Amino acid sequence: MRDLLRVPEGERVNLASYAADATPGRPVDKAAGILATAQMGERLTDLQERLHAASTAGDRRRVLLVLQGMDTSGKGGTVKHVIGQFNPLGCRIKAFKTPTPEELDHPFLWRISQALPAPGEIGIFDRSHYEDVLIARVHELVPPSDLGRRYGRINNFEQSLTDDGVTVIKCFLHISYEQQRRRLLRRLDAPDKHWKFDPGDIDERALWPAYQEAYEIALERCSTAHAPWYLIPADRKWYRDWAISGLLLEHLDMLDPRYPKADFDVGLARKRLLSDGGS
Repeated sequence: MRDLLRVPEGERVNLASYAADATPGRPVDKAAGILATAQMGERLTDLQERLHAASTAGDRRRVLLVLQGMDTSGKGGTVKHVIGQFNPLGCRIKAFKTPTPEELDHPFLWRISQALPAPGEIGIFDRSHYEDVLIARVHELVPPSDLGRRYGRINNFEQSLTDDGVTVIKCFLHISYEQQRRRLLRRLDAPDKHWKFDPGDIDERALWPAYQEAYEIALERCSTAHAPWYLIPADRKWYRDWAISGLLLEHLDMLDPRYPKADFDVGLARKRLLSDGGS
């Protein structure tokens, strides 16, 4: 999956050339994809436990999954259907909203640093530091010169993370304009989904070309050897879940965390338990 979905480093990105309903490398059909995703869950759970166990012996490695995409692209759905397979005690999930006054008083990467996973954890960012080169670009929130420097700061920041044992997996959930309309309409048609609808989403749709350009620039400038971007066609929810599960599994398999050896005498502990008379 890494080679199949990876955005080439340094190459110009044209999102119009990527079909949002594509299913590269997919199982034979939707049913097979859903089954394959479920089957990956057992292996993912085992690797997560091993990652956490290794941290108790000083292993500093951890994983950070970054989810970016337009509204309705499936960031929350990924958390529910993919991350939901993990033990929540080993996950750190952060949804980044509009910066608070305190956060605005600091450099833009400060609030990101506060939410990073600890050793042994799997961190999930629902939106991320990339908001500061996406929304900031589209809505002209910072001067162009400051915006241009942010890409380099992001690359340096992600390099520092990987140097410190963080495996960064950045997924751009690529949804089509037409599919977003269908998903927004479904929210309007279902009273129990109204809470998920924001009329401002309609205003943001009017800026779709500007957002696509902003994403293309971010993907081009920030897909690096140490922290590449993966482009996930997201019109089909089952494929999105299968692809991201596969990416997580490949990265965790590559880490191959191991259970630490006991730092006590196992035989002696067993002998004591067997001789305590059950008291």
